[in-house]
Amino acid sequence: MSRLKDFYRSEVAPALMKKFQYKSVMQIPKLEKIVINVGAGDVKDNTKALENIAGELAQITGQRPIITKATKSVANFKLRQGMSIGVKVTLRGDTMYEFMDRLFNVALPRVRDFKGISANSFDGRGNYSFGLREQLIFPEIEYDKIEKIRGMDITFVTSAKTDEEAAELLKLMGAPFAKQ
Repeated sequence: MSRLKDFYRSEVAPALMKKFQYKSVMQIPKLEKIVINVGAGDVKDNTKALENIAGELAQITGQRPIITKATKSVANFKLRQGMSIGVKVTLRGDTMYEFMDRLFNVALPRVRDFKGISANSFDGRGNYSFGLREQLIFPEIEYDKIEKIRGMDITFVTSAKTDEEAAELLKLMGAPFAKQ
């Protein structure tokens, strides 16, 4: 079992229970999954580049990503339905907690002039999303071996009913929110 999962059970859950006055332990919000998405619309004809992106995402997350395909045709983007346009990974369980720990404690502090992640990126239902501009902040990626610098979107899906509960959950789990 991961260190962060133990921390959730011993520290985070009781603190949330006390702050929000839950009547049952089943009401305490949990982190359900983390979804990492890399959109790569510029590689719609180049399958080798898509494989490289998938390989880098697999190195970062420790799990093989799936290739996402376009659901609609868009003439302005020269995009047809069914074309491969990105890769994504859904993390759950121990791998999710390990990735979260590495993201908050290793990768994000490596960002130049890092002052914290925005606390305004909640969706109204207790989920949090933010984007990274480059994959180089992860120590698993070697600068010499990458083809192109690409960003990624990271979404934390929680069982929280409100943004306030989700923000407190992520803050207690070590999310480096920017001071406002």
